Amino acid sequence: MKFLVLLIIVLLVAFALWPRQPTPPIEETFIAPQLEPLNKAKQVEDQYMEALERANEEIEQQSDGG
Repeated sequence: MKFLVLLIIVLLVAFALWPRQPTPPIEETFIAPQLEPLNKAKQVEDQYMEALERANEEIEQQSDGG
């Protein structure tokens, strides 16, 4: 029984100290081609939101002036 506990402890310590490989950036993985349309869609969404904010500001300015 002591041997089993000691073995588990040694394995846990070895696992904790085992060197880990750094995670590659997502652009270097197999998912990268699928990210290109998402990035383009994000740019379109950002442009839309900016245009919407400008339109809302213009509406507020016109309603305040009238």
